[in-house]
Amino acid sequence: MKTARQSLYQRFAEQIKTSVQNGVLRPGDRLSSVRQASQQHGLSITTVVRAYELLESSGLVESHPQSGYFVRAQFAATALPVSPAEPGRSMPLPVSAEVDVSRHVLATLKSIHQYDAIPLGSPYPDPSLFPARRISQYNGAILRSGGPLGVLDDLPPGHPDLIRQIVRRHLETGLVVSPDDVVVTVGATEAINLCLQAVAKAGDTIAVESPTFYAMLHAIERLGMRAIEVPTDPRLGMDVAALSTIMQSQPVAACMVMPNFQNPLGFEMPEDSKRQLVELGARYNMPIIENGVCNELYFGTAHPSVLKAYDKRGMVLYCSSFSKSLTSAYRIGWTLPGRYRAQVEKLKFLNTLSTSTLPQRAIAAYLMAGGYDRHLRRVRRTLQQRCDIMSAFVGRFFPAGTRITRPGGGYVLWIELPPAIDSMALYRQALAEGITIAPGRLFSTSDAYRSFIRLNYSYSWTPHIEQALRRLGEMLAAMLD
Repeated sequence: MKTARQSLYQRFAEQIKTSVQNGVLRPGDRLSSVRQASQQHGLSITTVVRAYELLESSGLVESHPQSGYFVRAQFAATALPVSPAEPGRSMPLPVSAEVDVSRHVLATLKSIHQYDAIPLGSPYPDPSLFPARRISQYNGAILRSGGPLGVLDDLPPGHPDLIRQIVRRHLETGLVVSPDDVVVTVGATEAINLCLQAVAKAGDTIAVESPTFYAMLHAIERLGMRAIEVPTDPRLGMDVAALSTIMQSQPVAACMVMPNFQNPLGFEMPEDSKRQLVELGARYNMPIIENGVCNELYFGTAHPSVLKAYDKRGMVLYCSSFSKSLTSAYRIGWTLPGRYRAQVEKLKFLNTLSTSTLPQRAIAAYLMAGGYDRHLRRVRRTLQQRCDIMSAFVGRFFPAGTRITRPGGGYVLWIELPPAIDSMALYRQALAEGITIAPGRLFSTSDAYRSFIRLNYSYSWTPHIEQALRRLGEMLAAMLD
């Protein structure tokens, strides 16, 4: 329906939607190419592209690289079911524990690439969301142009072109930093490891969320430290008051958190809680390692704030990467280590000498050319749509008593299954049928999440993924009989 407020691209998108509803365009039909539609309807190419992107974000059509846009086949006339309720707040015991999760995680990650398994357990977003071809073109152009690409050409802190783009991005999202604040790393994993090594030693206790992303636990395990899990709410994040109580009774060397779109819970920590956490760290002289890898994947209208923005003493060591927002193939990350910068740069040199020059330059060239924000807007719309779809179908296929999170961003769902379910048993049974999931055991030092799983919703919705969810539901029903 045409209204005075609708723009040209919205009107054109509405015409296509009506054609689908009337059966003129059917599931699987290919839309006119952008150029053809522009000529047929007297619209600019930009207007047509925006209309197609709007239809794609609403789930009505999908794009196939090199082929064009097609009417989606899955949801032409199907109403989505209502999602189940959310899990409750975690209540871990306030005791530190040795960490031993690497064996489980390694086995799970290996299984994702075996037997063409359905990647519901993958720790990375769908690679097809990323502009891999364009970045590869910059990569090739740099190689053809010649110039230095050796290990010694980009000693810490990293390539100046990339550092400038990282600083510029932070300025655009509200965090004032200097090029002198940045150390480039081999992904966020190295950044987290270097920062933890800079602020704590073997035997120290590190506070983490419960559940927490297993990369945090890996870093603690690797350095011979202990973890203490802090109660965490699926909507509000780490309970700062509970952490304060823990710190009054035992020493905590550092805190590792993921305040925005945490993996696996997906929450965005409220502003007051972020400020209170930073103030607590300053009061006890406790460094805070902030994992910001999913900050760009928000579903709201504004970029989330970071703990680093409240840091007046250099106690927050911010870590991030391009692996979740641009490309997971190049493993390029960075850290803003505050007062610990000199130590982190030294450790970077001692650990890996430098970060590969070519991927740094290729990503810097992509960012300098523009288009990153447009890419991110499309990724966010797609992820939010796929989150809604998977949430709804978990509600349809999984048994009564299942509860799932409502992420504010990111690409994973945390699912609480009925208490009788052993998620490791479900993991093994699913893997035997070519389906991967991430069992709850990976996200804690204890067995507190025995009946939980994490699912990745970033992949394009296909009959195979729908059937995988249906089959998981059947396995769960059999386990409850």
